[in-house]
Amino acid sequence: MPRREKIALALLFLIATILLAAVNWDLYKNAWQAPLGPALALPSQTAQPLTPAAALTQAAGPTFAQMTRTAYIEKPALCGGPQTMSLLAIGSDTRAQGYLYGLADVIRYVRIDFVAPRVSVLEFPRDLWVEIPEIADHYGISHGKLNQAYLYGNPGMGYYKGEGKGPGLLARTLDLNFGARPDHYIAANMHTFVDLVNVIGGIDITLPYSVDGRKADQDGRADLYFAPGPHHLNGEQALMLGRIRQFGTFARADQQNRVLCALREKLFTPSVVPKLPEIINTFYGAVQTDLSPLQISQLACLVPQLKSTDITFTTFPRALLTEDRTYDVGVNKDVYIFRADFESLRLLVQAFDIGAWPDSNPPPPSIETPSPRGEGSSKCP
Repeated sequence: MPRREKIALALLFLIATILLAAVNWDLYKNAWQAPLGPALALPSQTAQPLTPAAALTQAAGPTFAQMTRTAYIEKPALCGGPQTMSLLAIGSDTRAQGYLYGLADVIRYVRIDFVAPRVSVLEFPRDLWVEIPEIADHYGISHGKLNQAYLYGNPGMGYYKGEGKGPGLLARTLDLNFGARPDHYIAANMHTFVDLVNVIGGIDITLPYSVDGRKADQDGRADLYFAPGPHHLNGEQALMLGRIRQFGTFARADQQNRVLCALREKLFTPSVVPKLPEIINTFYGAVQTDLSPLQISQLACLVPQLKSTDITFTTFPRALLTEDRTYDVGVNKDVYIFRADFESLRLLVQAFDIGAWPDSNPPPPSIETPSPRGEGSSKCP
């Protein structure tokens, strides 16, 4: 897209976010910076004892974080944003209009660099078996799958009395187990996702391999099969592709990333400009977020300035996770889970937070590389 068109689109999205605030001029100044939902309010961070690997890193001299911070001093952040922002992005599996219930079907920890600029997206597998804080007085629940933290935090369950509802408890769970401390959050349910894709006229995606979600008795379910090659998908089809787990959790995350890349590509095409009022209407009151209109405008301004190669998707190395089954008090049955090497995952999250992983690695293979395994890092095509 020509630079002039990108600038025009950025300005239009800036106007859209002003409308999203839905306030009159008298309230504008306060509302512009006011969060659209309750803040996360994570507990104060306590000092953790150094792991052997961290101790070696510290003894080696100046850290990557220190060097990066020094290099950034002379470079201003784009769009009036902070130097970096971390965002907890959640896809809820509920098809209802609201957020009383719902598991976190998609969990992404997003690092947004307003200086470089670039965006890094880390997938947290929903089946990770973790400690869930602040709800043990309800049926003795102290552990569960990571995606259950979001369910237990939302008001329909009535388990969690802290800040931020479902996103708040999920953020506290990520902090407790992995040291991930998002600045903000945004959660969208399946209904909102389907509406958004339909409003923009669908998305275009190319699959390097077939994705087949049919069971043995479902040969007639054409909606569960996606052949290799190009596809134009409506909202329901895009949602279905992102939910099929034919090759396992990691491959499904790869499919979801392809959908996100296609959605980003479509949102910033000229054909979408006349549909901005409908897009605003789709999101208004239909998402959970603590972002302010000002912060949304900063993100909307940044996105058109990102090249495809500036957006990186990554996941934890498969070797650090172990498949298992365990009894889950919350659902009163044995469930499939991932047990994790938490120390190693914490170190990777620390590296992710300062931009040292995965972006410091050699260029990863393109997301178009035909592989159903869904491991490693990838970029939008």
